[in-house]
Amino acid sequence: MGDTRLLGSAAGLLPSGGKDARAENPLATKSPQFPGRAKRIIHIYLNGGPSQVDTFDPKPALAQWAGKVIPTGNLTTERPLGAALPSPFAFKPCGQSGIEVSEIFPKMAQHVDDICFIRSMHANTPNHEQSMRLMNCGDERLSRPSYGAWITYGLGTDNQNLPGFIALCPGLPVSDVSNWRSAFLPGIYQGTHINTKKTKPEDLIENITNARLPLAAQRRQLDLLAQFNGAHQRPRGDDPQLEARIQSFELAFRMQLAATDAFDLSKEPAHIRALYGDTVQSRQLLIARRLIERGVRVVQCYHGDVQPWDSHDMIADAHRNLARDVDQGIAGLLTDLKQRGLLEDTLVVCGGEFGRTPAVEMPAPGTPGNGKGRDHNHWGFTVWLAGGGVRGGHVHGATDDFGFRAVEKPVHVHDLHATMLHLMGFDHEKLTYRYAGRDFRLTDVAGEVVHDVLA
Repeated sequence: MGDTRLLGSAAGLLPSGGKDARAENPLATKSPQFPGRAKRIIHIYLNGGPSQVDTFDPKPALAQWAGKVIPTGNLTTERPLGAALPSPFAFKPCGQSGIEVSEIFPKMAQHVDDICFIRSMHANTPNHEQSMRLMNCGDERLSRPSYGAWITYGLGTDNQNLPGFIALCPGLPVSDVSNWRSAFLPGIYQGTHINTKKTKPEDLIENITNARLPLAAQRRQLDLLAQFNGAHQRPRGDDPQLEARIQSFELAFRMQLAATDAFDLSKEPAHIRALYGDTVQSRQLLIARRLIERGVRVVQCYHGDVQPWDSHDMIADAHRNLARDVDQGIAGLLTDLKQRGLLEDTLVVCGGEFGRTPAVEMPAPGTPGNGKGRDHNHWGFTVWLAGGGVRGGHVHGATDDFGFRAVEKPVHVHDLHATMLHLMGFDHEKLTYRYAGRDFRLTDVAGEVVHDVLA
């Protein structure tokens, strides 16, 4: 493991005595490099790749070319493509901004004036695993820290009794734990996965309570263990892996009361629970609000196990059902954050790892499929942002006439990450960590802040 380096205005991250706060408590609250508009992030991850032309990027030309090969030709994706497939859903202008949104999001559409739609996103590959790692870690490979780990490394967290970075998912997404890994950053910054298939607070986090030992006895046990670990560590010098293990024990001890309270939705008034709805994703979003309200820095809410939005067939039924599952929860979250005064400094991010093709996916001989689905499309897709210093009621960029490729003001995933860090108060080129002889950063050697989306 290498030494920690935060360049630029890094002095603001050190206490007045000059000693790095990480040496004592790596999750201690730290100042950003400059005043950020956002203090925390909720990421609504529609894993699997929602179709931009069926959700937030209307393309009337698809209806004109229905059943015909797109005149510009089909871009390379994973599978052979056929003719243009018009969206089965109607779009209509919403809010004072008049931004068009698909009929499958009627409740979320009421909030368009608080949302910035980036319709010109693009990534590198049409594969779930690689694209999810790119979206979450800034690199398709396995050896990079997630953006949540980078943010907690830079800012710490405001509640020392809860993890700074939590990933909520009913099961595991594709690429599983690599989506919230800390990689070469100290292990304390890794995301904590909560399997939301379970509903009782004591079941959501395994072994959160010790049925055999009271808190006082556990404290004595941990103090003794700390003495042994200290004796082991002194002759060996700095060992970040051991330090991360020690810190994880301490955090687990502190979580016993704080976590059960944070995940107990029965403590919410009935009208708030009704605002969000009762799907798994709705409950996750309400938990996310309770977590950020308690000082958790980054919360990701994956829609479902593996990749639910991966609609290769019968996209009309699949996307309508998926949207119904998340629409009320998203609208409830935005309403709730706004009425509590939290939206102005909470960055909400919503989207998948890529989009889907405007042309129909051709099923291979002998395989299921009826020519009514869409393949993966990394060439152009939509991600939207709200709150946290984002320009609401705005559309940035555009795909071509058919929704295939980002052609106007394209935004790469690196640019999105640079913008997210900027909103949190960091220059993405100066939030670095030295490892293996190189200063690494979330955006690798690319990325530019998309100033057009800033309020």
